[in-house]
Parts: sequence; C-alpha cells; structure tokens
Amino acid sequence: QVQLVESGGGLVQAGGSLRLSCAASGIIFSMYTMGWYRQAPGQAPGKQRELVASITSGGSTNYVDSVKGRFTISRDNAKNTVYLQMKSLKPEDTAVYYCNFRYGSNPWSNHWGQGTQVTVSS
Repeated sequence: QVQLVESGGGLVQAGGSLRLSCAASGIIFSMYTMGWYRQAPGQAPGKQRELVASITSGGSTNYVDSVKGRFTISRDNAKNTVYLQMKSLKPEDTAVYYCNFRYGSNPWSNHWGQGTQVTVSS
C-alpha cells in the first residue's frame, strides 16, 4: 500500500536551516509530481494545508511566494525520496510538514503521512 514517511523536522532558531525528507513507497515514484504541504499550529488536520513547494517528474519546481529564495525542493528517484531544504527560517514557518503526490494535473492524493514538526523560535 501507499506509504509516505516524513522526517527531519525539529526546533531551530530563526535564521537557521533544516532539511526535510519524505520516503514514498507503494507508488512508481518517478512518475509522480511530489509536493510539500504544511499545516500551521491551531488548525484542524486536513483544514487549510498550504502547498509550499512541488517538483514534477521532469524536475520542474514551483514555490509559494512566502518561501521563494529560502526553500528548495529536490528529489532522488533512486531512493524514492523527496527533500525540502529550508534556509533562513522564520517563526511563521512553524508548522507540521507533509508530503504528497499527484499524477500530472490530477488532484493531489488523499494519502498523508504522519508529518514532521518544524518549530522556529524567534
């Protein structure tokens, strides 16, 4: 079955860096667009998750304006893993981060992992 396992979160001071990883199984990873979402504190799970970055099967990337120039998404198809390198972190980046996938322009899947908590202190 499909499984998404996020890791790499933690507590970091403002201006610091973290690298998140998401290992996917149960899908032909190289065929899918992969994305990183985040859920800010105090919001119910599944409500208003924000797509912050995505990378297509061909390697094209897209970012929400608030993270452009600070976050970099990448993928390793041999390891079925997508990464999110986060630099110059801000307190407003504090959230639980999740990965997801979609095929072409289809909707994002309804498969979610447990997420990884990122906390940025001021």
